[in-house]
Formats: sequence, structure tokens, C-alpha cells
Amino acid sequence: MKKILVTKNGTVEIDLTSEEIEERKQVAKKFEEQKLAEANAETKKASGKQKLKDLGLDDAEIKALIG
Repeated sequence: MKKILVTKNGTVEIDLTSEEIEERKQVAKKFEEQKLAEANAETKKASGKQKLKDLGLDDAEIKALIG
């Protein structure tokens, strides 16, 4: 992997150090974990709303309960 540095004389490509590569991998992993957690939360929210509808609540009642 390389990084691009912008200088007064143009741009320069420099190889990343092993530490920088590992740091970027960790950041990407945390980002993916966060996206997965957000998707799971949305799925659970939709599932919960559907269960409330199955119990006979209408949209206004559901909104009053959970916002």
C-alpha cells in the first residue's frame, strides 16, 4: 500500500509502514463492525414494530410507545 503526499513540487507516493497498514486494517475492521451493529439495530427495530402490529397496535400507538 502507498500513501500520497502533496508537496509544493507536486505529489509523492510513499510506501506505508507495517504499523500504518495495521492501523488502517484496524480502522476498517471497526468501521465494518459499526455498520453491522447499525444494520442489526435497524433490523431489530423493524422486527419489534412488526410484533407490535401483530398484537393489534396501530402506527399511532406504536409511535406513542417508541417514538
